[in-house]
Amino acid sequence: MGISAVPGSGKTWTLSLLAAKIIQSGTLRDDQEVLVVTLVNSAVDNFYQRVGSFVRHFDLIPNLSYRVRTLHGLAHDIVRERPALVGLPDNFQIIDEREADAIREDAARTWLLNHPNVFDDYLEPEMNDSKRAAVKRDELPELVKDIALSFIRYAKDQQKTPDILRLQLDSLPASLPLAEMGWDIYADYQRALAYRGAVDFDDLIRLALTALDYDRDYLYRLQQRWPFILEDEAQDSSRLQEVILSKLAGSDGNWVRVGDPNQAIYETFTTANPKYLLNYIADPHVLRRELPESGRSTSTIISLANELARWTQEEHPIVEIRDALQLSPRIEMTSPDDPQPNPPDDPAQIRLIWKKYTAQEEVKAVADSLGKYLPEHPNGTVAVLVPRNQRGFDLAEELDRRNIEYEDGLLRSSSATRFSAGTLGDLLSYLADPQSARKLARVYEVWRRADKGEEEIRRQIQFIVELIRKIGYVEDYLWPGPDRDWLANIMDAGIDPAISESLIEFRDLVRRWQSASLLPVDQIVLTIAQDLLTEPVELAISHKLAQLLSSASQANPTWRLPELTKELDLIAHNERRFLGFSQDDTGFNPENYLGKVVIGTIHKAKGLEWDRVYIMSVNNYDFPSGLPDDRYLSEKWFLNGNLNLEAEALAQLKTLLNAGEYDWYEEGQATQQARFDYVRERLRLLYVGITRAKKELVLTWNTGRKGEQDRAQPFIALYNFLERRQNEV
Repeated sequence: MGISAVPGSGKTWTLSLLAAKIIQSGTLRDDQEVLVVTLVNSAVDNFYQRVGSFVRHFDLIPNLSYRVRTLHGLAHDIVRERPALVGLPDNFQIIDEREADAIREDAARTWLLNHPNVFDDYLEPEMNDSKRAAVKRDELPELVKDIALSFIRYAKDQQKTPDILRLQLDSLPASLPLAEMGWDIYADYQRALAYRGAVDFDDLIRLALTALDYDRDYLYRLQQRWPFILEDEAQDSSRLQEVILSKLAGSDGNWVRVGDPNQAIYETFTTANPKYLLNYIADPHVLRRELPESGRSTSTIISLANELARWTQEEHPIVEIRDALQLSPRIEMTSPDDPQPNPPDDPAQIRLIWKKYTAQEEVKAVADSLGKYLPEHPNGTVAVLVPRNQRGFDLAEELDRRNIEYEDGLLRSSSATRFSAGTLGDLLSYLADPQSARKLARVYEVWRRADKGEEEIRRQIQFIVELIRKIGYVEDYLWPGPDRDWLANIMDAGIDPAISESLIEFRDLVRRWQSASLLPVDQIVLTIAQDLLTEPVELAISHKLAQLLSSASQANPTWRLPELTKELDLIAHNERRFLGFSQDDTGFNPENYLGKVVIGTIHKAKGLEWDRVYIMSVNNYDFPSGLPDDRYLSEKWFLNGNLNLEAEALAQLKTLLNAGEYDWYEEGQATQQARFDYVRERLRLLYVGITRAKKELVLTWNTGRKGEQDRAQPFIALYNFLERRQNEV
């Protein structure tokens, strides 16, 4: 069965109830389970809770007869049970995304060192020598790493090892330079994994399918174990996910796929694609059902989302883009007797702000609006959703200045992770440079952060910070001698006793931390964390950070505190992915933040809902339409002809894999196709953002960093739609 489910239709509830009903029916043997496959870890927990509540309602034992997994979790189950089938030892290791990223980065930098001039023809010819040198030093390593990630991920999705690709490259009549680069880094990357006796997450999926293909008896046992397969978020299926689940379901199994093609927002440079669900639903052998009713939003918000789909299908200025959103099923209001009725409609609460803002003006305007809204709605939920993390960080800084509370766990990493890494990083930075009065003053500021609530205390803290910054010799304060005691001198000058007491207490702590600096780095971190961090989640993160730094220290024996401090700084500023305790792992409930602003990306907001939603930056950069004046995030300023080299590298790889079946690779075509794919995804992203709102919705736009951006085409279309509705009323 294939089910199209609109936003807010209760697909998780429906699938959970279906799983419980199957268990209640008595059709499962004792050794059988209902298998539920979903997209992210937080959804796994959600399904376990939902199915468990239904099972208990039926007076059955929870946590029996069903298994909930992400695709990676399912692949791990399959490979871990029979690792020898795919040539792995019983104790094989799985590297996390952070370590995989570090290996790719090393491989990319090594490749660039060995091929310093390969990119010369791709660079903008008008650049002067100094700018060209800066690009090669600062920009190209990150670009090559990104290209390598896309190349390796796609190659593994196609089950192509470096050895297979090498044979195909050697048989080509002409060179494909980006494919050659991708292969080189791929081969280096796989050698690094083999050296560690490890696999990455993409290998897990590939090897799971290999295991099913190698041993038909093993496949048959798994088919018997999971006679019912329920797939959630099927619009985000990849080719391998579809093949694996198809094999597990078998020709006479039960496979239910639920999803919304209009919410497929992970397609760009991943292997996910909504076409797999659409093709499945169109199969004449598959039962097609719809969940069109949604009680989440008001009728005006529902009409706006439906209009976005209609305008895309019928009026989008680029004909090739018109398949981005599906018209069926349209979102429908619930019936009057539905237990989840739609909120009362107030069209005045749906506003698309036509006003032209600079980037900073937009931030201030949204902050102004929040400052008025929050005091009047202490029990409401409100979110500001952004297309990119940086806009969220900009807003967070503005809210900090205004002392407006917010939660930003739906940005790239949780605020707790960034705060913990930043706090520990500040102290390690000082311990690496113990003569720095400036760094010592920063540590004092971090130590007293919890005391900044009252204006008088805040002024006192700032006064002490300035005092510490002006210390000539830090030792005169921390380790005074008979004739050099900085603190005694300022006390003799009649300083406030409360200030001197704070400085004495702080000095004792710093001495303790300096003594701990002789310990291994993980023990230093844990010692500091006990003194500086108070929240359980912060302490838990500090343990993960300690492990991370310990591993980094072992992998880089020459690293000392300065290098390890830089590692923490990268985490604190989101420049390197850190798999710590985040809302992704624990689930996110907007009801836990009543009367408080939630800042998040639209991607992270998927599956959630708030009473009031702001969507920022609805301009033709963050939501392009494929028109000549639009610019694209993936096209780098320093490349000639606005080429998208990630797309071009994938096109060369596809030419390699399909040699003889398609026309030879032609430069530039992949960049244009990537633009169209990106436009499609951004339309679906806007659709997701709009359908997060229950009662109130505000859309704004800005002119961008250089003042060159304009309103996005869908923004204009939806603004005109609301104007027409108002005039009709």
